[in-house]
Amino acid sequence: MLKRDYYEVLGVDKNATDEEIKRAFRQLAFKYHPDHNRDEQAAEEFKEVNEAYEVLSDPDKRATYDRFGHGSGTLFERGFDGFDFGGFGDIFDAFFGAAATATRQAPQRGADLHYSITTSFEEAALGGKKEITILRTENCSLCHGVGSKPGIQPKRCPSCNGTGQVHRVQQSLFGRFTHTTTCSQCHGDGRIITDPCPQCRGAGREKHKRNIIVNIPAGVDNGSHIRLRGEGEAGTRGGSPGNLYITLSVEEHEFFSRYNDDILYELPINLVQAALGTEVEVPTLNGKTKLKIPPGSQTGQVFRLKRQGVPRLHGDGHGDQLVTLFVVTPDCLTEKQRQLLQELGDSLGSANMPKSEKWKGFPRRGR
Repeated sequence: MLKRDYYEVLGVDKNATDEEIKRAFRQLAFKYHPDHNRDEQAAEEFKEVNEAYEVLSDPDKRATYDRFGHGSGTLFERGFDGFDFGGFGDIFDAFFGAAATATRQAPQRGADLHYSITTSFEEAALGGKKEITILRTENCSLCHGVGSKPGIQPKRCPSCNGTGQVHRVQQSLFGRFTHTTTCSQCHGDGRIITDPCPQCRGAGREKHKRNIIVNIPAGVDNGSHIRLRGEGEAGTRGGSPGNLYITLSVEEHEFFSRYNDDILYELPINLVQAALGTEVEVPTLNGKTKLKIPPGSQTGQVFRLKRQGVPRLHGDGHGDQLVTLFVVTPDCLTEKQRQLLQELGDSLGSANMPKSEKWKGFPRRGR
């Protein structure tokens, strides 16, 4: 099989410096190393990269290659069949394996939990409390997360001397390397539990159902999130617990709706109330309040009740309540009512729009 040019394999120019060749080799070795790249072709690519670097990194071999190329009967023709990749595996394990083991031995924060609850329109607007039940992992109440029977401490692992790592020295083509792996006896923990806790069986953790009171702040809306610090899963090796995140789903109200911090309400009135004016009671989140309807009011006219809306979640003050009039046309009249309306219609003549434009549509307000 025709070999590729070694400079082409490493992606460098023929006048490349030793440092440029070394840098290119490191990048390609990391890219194609079998422990890092599981592609079937990666092993062959890695083999080719190593072969090229072994030649171009040696001044004498490079000079010979520059002069003769892939000469017959030379190292270049034979390639690196039977080359042991263990050396570079050791390099990767020495860096990444040790880091992973150190991470396992360090205190680990517990996982976060997520929970969804449904709340009423009033609770979301005015605030309230909800009790929920969650299932979470906690430190064993008997051994307090140690894993051993109370009064008995775990022993140092004899295989790794408590480090969680096992080192072995290996000779490869590129020199002597130290291969670091996770201890198979303690699985990187550095400790051996000889007398497991009878309650958690050495796990140090157990599942519990907990009732938690969730305080719903006034002003939340559909899709709002509440964070409860430290109410998630327990940490390991003394790590802090995770958080509990609550997602709110707000039920629809019978006659209120919401726009930002304002409450929207549609008030039905009859023709006489609209024409002559009246005073009516209007429901709000805080109880009923009186509203004066001036004579000649029209469908779509909007009245604003100050500070009768939703408390602002991230600020001071309240929104308003916007009351939109809806003049109801009667659809079932007695004979007398029909006669009276007819007389009224005859006396009014052709319908005229009010002099002042009272239909202004629905107000749209930002936060």
